[in-house]
Amino acid sequence: MYVLGIETSCDETGVAIYHSKKGLINHALYSQIEMHSEYGGVVPELASRDHIRKLVPLIKQILSESQLLASDINAIAYTAGPGLMGALLVGAATAKSLAWTWQIPTIAVHHMEGHLLAPMLEENPPQFPFIALLISGGHTLLVKVEGIGRYDLLGQSLDDAAGEAFDKAAKMLELGYPGGPKLSALATQGQALIKFPRPMTDRPGLDFSFSGLKTFTLNTFNASEKTPDDKANIAASFQEAVADTLAIKCKRAIQQTGLKKLVVAGGVSANQQIRAALTDIALKEKTEVFFPRPEFCTDNGAMIAYAGCQRLLAENQQSLEIFARPRWPMDELI
Repeated sequence: MYVLGIETSCDETGVAIYHSKKGLINHALYSQIEMHSEYGGVVPELASRDHIRKLVPLIKQILSESQLLASDINAIAYTAGPGLMGALLVGAATAKSLAWTWQIPTIAVHHMEGHLLAPMLEENPPQFPFIALLISGGHTLLVKVEGIGRYDLLGQSLDDAAGEAFDKAAKMLELGYPGGPKLSALATQGQALIKFPRPMTDRPGLDFSFSGLKTFTLNTFNASEKTPDDKANIAASFQEAVADTLAIKCKRAIQQTGLKKLVVAGGVSANQQIRAALTDIALKEKTEVFFPRPEFCTDNGAMIAYAGCQRLLAENQQSLEIFARPRWPMDELI
């Protein structure tokens, strides 16, 4: 069974084809970073228009490269939320239109469920149950995963997600867009000489809060001479604080649940220092840790195609009514 996956939640247009037995057949991704960099951040209207321009050509491209016809596709999975409403509607409307034309079912996929399942695309996928740390631009979640659609939310960010904190801290350091990757690159040139707080680690619970780190970053930068070395050291100190905070919370989740498998996914999971900190804590807790390959950390069609295929196998599908939710709490998934 071939499933076409469509991802258009923000500023990347992703398309993929996944087969229920053969695995991932092909995937393609178009990034809008160059277009949005002129404005210092994502412009929703421009993002939507670019998805319109790129999505259908990408679908044609991936079918051709895979040597498949439209008649070979058995279902279409698309990101229904959360994300930018205009961008989501492009993917949803395209999926529904093609499904009506091809007379096949559609599956609405939760963006974070896609990230959660991305490590399943690797040669050594985790087996259920496991703990998942989902760290993307707009979300930081700890989830106990019993199986497809069987999720127990353990903790989440009460304000800014880790990815948002990276982007905003980068803006304070005048690094430009995209902020997170630029801050991480700068951090490798500095030393973590400044003691940043590890927010909400001095109290019980698995929730996160990163807004205080932004304030601390701004105050520290304003009090410095703002030299290149100052910026690099602040970036290194900030990144270390985020990595330590995530590791402390994951350690608590492992001890609280007794589970010995940890999945880490989402755009921020590509950060090497965060990977090292989580790998270290997993080793100390005698826990296996699983990461998706870097190309599947960011938004991509492969994770949506895979999640859609699993949902379809569980007999989940939709009518042709367009469904998109810019805000969609993951604990509502069943």
